[in-house]
Amino acid sequence: MPLHSLVRRLILLQLVLSASIPSDCVTSSCAGGGGDDAAIVAAAFRHVRNFQPQSVPACTPLRELRLPERNLTGAVAWASLANLSALAALDLSGNALRGAIPGGFWRAPSLRSVDISGNQLGGSLRVEPNPRLQSLNVSGNRFTGVAGLDGLAGLDALDLSANRIRAVPLGLRRLTGLSRLDLSRNAMQGRFPGDLPPIGGIRFLNVSYNNLSGAVNASAVKKFGASAFVHAGNASLVFSKDASAPRRAPPPSPPPHRAGSTKKDPARKAKSTETETKGKKHLGVVAVALVCGVASLIVLLCLVGSVACGVVRCRKRNNRGKEKEEKKAQWGEKEEEEVVVPAAAAKGASAAPVVLFERPLMELTLADLAAATSGFGRESQLAERGGRSGAAYRAVLPGDLHVVVRVVEGGMAGVEEDDDNPAAAAAAFRELARFRHRNILPLLGYCIAGREKLLLYEYMERGDLHRWLHELPAGRPDMDDAGGGDIWETAEDKRSISDWPTRHRIALGVARGLAFLHQGWAGSGRAVVHGHLVPTNVLLGDDLEPRISDFGHLGGESDEATAEGDVYGFGVLVLELMTGQGRWDEASVSWARGIVRDGKALDIVDPRVHGEAAAGPEAEREMVECLRVGYLCTAHSPDKRPTMQQVVGVLKDIRPAARALDGGDDA
Repeated sequence: MPLHSLVRRLILLQLVLSASIPSDCVTSSCAGGGGDDAAIVAAAFRHVRNFQPQSVPACTPLRELRLPERNLTGAVAWASLANLSALAALDLSGNALRGAIPGGFWRAPSLRSVDISGNQLGGSLRVEPNPRLQSLNVSGNRFTGVAGLDGLAGLDALDLSANRIRAVPLGLRRLTGLSRLDLSRNAMQGRFPGDLPPIGGIRFLNVSYNNLSGAVNASAVKKFGASAFVHAGNASLVFSKDASAPRRAPPPSPPPHRAGSTKKDPARKAKSTETETKGKKHLGVVAVALVCGVASLIVLLCLVGSVACGVVRCRKRNNRGKEKEEKKAQWGEKEEEEVVVPAAAAKGASAAPVVLFERPLMELTLADLAAATSGFGRESQLAERGGRSGAAYRAVLPGDLHVVVRVVEGGMAGVEEDDDNPAAAAAAFRELARFRHRNILPLLGYCIAGREKLLLYEYMERGDLHRWLHELPAGRPDMDDAGGGDIWETAEDKRSISDWPTRHRIALGVARGLAFLHQGWAGSGRAVVHGHLVPTNVLLGDDLEPRISDFGHLGGESDEATAEGDVYGFGVLVLELMTGQGRWDEASVSWARGIVRDGKALDIVDPRVHGEAAAGPEAEREMVECLRVGYLCTAHSPDKRPTMQQVVGVLKDIRPAARALDGGDDA
């Protein structure tokens, strides 16, 4: 056979084989020829930006796919996810996913929990029958309707809040197994309670900010709380007393205890008769027996009383636990840890004085702080205890002074947690109060009650950076949109952090504050290391100027808390600020550094910033340079990281216009 003929046949065979294999098929390289779930996920997210394929394990059955707050943008190929035979839990909450969800997705055979809240998904949500699905959270999207709910017979928790659903979904009333239901913030029309599942089996319900009609009886308000029905309907929704509900008869009370019970009287009568017949010589014996009997009776009464008190306390604790569980809307989350009220307030130390540096004539005590925080209760609590910081409470002191009361946990400012030397603690807190900078949250005062230490800070009403990056829609406090109506309006203005100049100003402000801490206050010669610089510790003022909080660890006290470690933490914060992604770890930092190193930094910039109308070539160059700052600060070797003073200079040079507006001041 001629050589050219053989070559022609080989080329023809190759073309036939390549045409017979679909281009979009998913091949598996796993041992045994089994399906690779990682390849299926990669195919489903092939049109989604910021998806990291290495975050999905290969060659193992994927039972959970959790990618919350990863700044994922684009459209997911939902039908591909239906091929994950072992997938039981899906969490894509807090991203910017768009598009609609086809009905085929719900056919995933093992699906139990779905959380796609906080995205930009829209259209009509159509679900197909899936009796295994137990939890569904689609809140904070743009869905206009929901169909097919009657096919989710096993559903236990359903959250449809903050969408654009204008009518109560058909089939909702058939979900008799629901224990948690949230329909709030939809301007939804329908009948209450006729269009809802039987409310007798529901433990948590919220129908606020809707246009419902019908009647709400007193028992429903008592069970779910008045907040569940705020602006829940129009004039056709009436609140009436539950006159038809049967009144329960009070439980029968135990009969009053008598000192001379019938069980004791016969014994006493028998003994007195015996003493009369035997004479006066046995009088002493009878007296002793009588005293013993009375003593035994008293002991018995004490035991009964102790048992009764224990039962009552146990019932009260159980009732409080049930009320707490009903008030919380848990969508697959862990129960919150109970906050411990400062022990000093309960041990008679309420007279401990409160020291305010700028108001030395104001006489306050720990009892005044307890009164201003409702006894350090949940209603005034701003932050849970956790990490190195204790719980925080909001308080309004005389003179309309709004402060945050922070419980100190762990060592701070050179004072150990169990140090009972009030003079040393007071001196340390006064030293911290000398740190005054526009990007540092000032310490206003303190209270020392034995080993309990409380610090008072200025209250920042706009909250922390994490809230603006990940919890507020589009990085702004208002929630108005085209379909939301006036129920979304808030009293706050419409400032946002979705523009590049504001993001740069936040990064520069945090860098200035951290550089100021590292320099130490004049004359001390000691640097203050933060040790835990995260978005929740960066508070924003009315002008969105950042202020660093929760500082106070002196340099050199711990090998873990160093200035170089603070620089690394700042670099991670810059990466989060510029990409909009949350929950950073070493793998995420390595991934971002690789993209910046490859010259593709613009691909991971937060779309809310990159998509701004004012963003041009110059702004894009500045964004890339800011990401390079994060790259330099997160160098693996601490010796290769810049100082915070150097970082301030670089950030100023990135935007010369900002330097001119700022007056060119240093940290």
